[in-house]
Amino acid sequence: MKLLVIGGTMFLGRHLVDAALAGGHEVTLANRGKTNPDLFPSVERLAVDRDNDLSALETGEWDAVIDTCGYVPGHVRPLAELLADRVGHYTFVSSVSVYSDVSKPGVDEQSPVGSLDDESVTEVTGETYGPLKVLCENAVRSVYGNRAMIVRPGLIVGPWDPSDRFTYWPRRFDLGGEAIVPGWRDMPVQLADVRDLSEWMVSAADAKTSGVFNGTGPDTPWTLEEMVNACIAAAGPNSATPVWVDEEFLLEHEVGPWAELPVWLPSMSDNAGMLAVSVDAAVNAGLTFRSIDEVVRDTLAWDRTRRATPLRGPLDAAKEAEVLAKWKAK
Repeated sequence: MKLLVIGGTMFLGRHLVDAALAGGHEVTLANRGKTNPDLFPSVERLAVDRDNDLSALETGEWDAVIDTCGYVPGHVRPLAELLADRVGHYTFVSSVSVYSDVSKPGVDEQSPVGSLDDESVTEVTGETYGPLKVLCENAVRSVYGNRAMIVRPGLIVGPWDPSDRFTYWPRRFDLGGEAIVPGWRDMPVQLADVRDLSEWMVSAADAKTSGVFNGTGPDTPWTLEEMVNACIAAAGPNSATPVWVDEEFLLEHEVGPWAELPVWLPSMSDNAGMLAVSVDAAVNAGLTFRSIDEVVRDTLAWDRTRRATPLRGPLDAAKEAEVLAKWKAK
């Protein structure tokens, strides 16, 4: 198929292109050309800026488009409408953040989604991100109907992840010593390995799959303890030793969930079910999952090639040591 990828050079996008090229598809990239401009030198590139210049997309036909970087409807709708008569299928990458209540596990595609009192809002914040994605989804579906596929990923992880929202854990255990781990050992953990997600999305676009899908996994979530054990195994004999610290103690000592300790969503929080959503629809549409051991091992192998790069925002060593000392002194 002829595939147009909006974005395509950072994380999910680069893996989508890899998957498409490996499948023998003809790929065109449309982006600003600012992120990793030297990637995929053999692939056609169109200079597109969603703020003010879509002219490069005024001609051309494609079997499918995958839009990886739409955050506000004012960007999504004009592009969707411009391409409507010249593409056969439109995949929009949304987020599980669209749901208004993820306090409990089992959220599915029919669960209530968030909304904005003022739909003219364009600033993307923690509060507006999900509802704005809802409006973007609605824009795509209003233009494409049953030619649209909406994918709502959870936490996307794997090689080339710029966010460090998961990479912290393989690296932390690889560095040795004692590592703070939240005490909720059975916390459900769903992670969308970027390669699984990409391969599925390319295949689904080729098959013109329509509908809305939670894009994460596995269908039976791993536990935090299983994730930690995978990190220990990947790091090898010099792995850090986990120190399981009560959630309440971590919160009392201002250790930030998700930001400082990635993946952790406290059991008493409004987000406790975000990493345990239903993925039955995606599984029935062909999504498969590699093991947590493979996810961790491959992420660590990539991270070791860029070990001099500081991680973005997680718990620093000094604070970790301070909190550990207080925990042991209890």
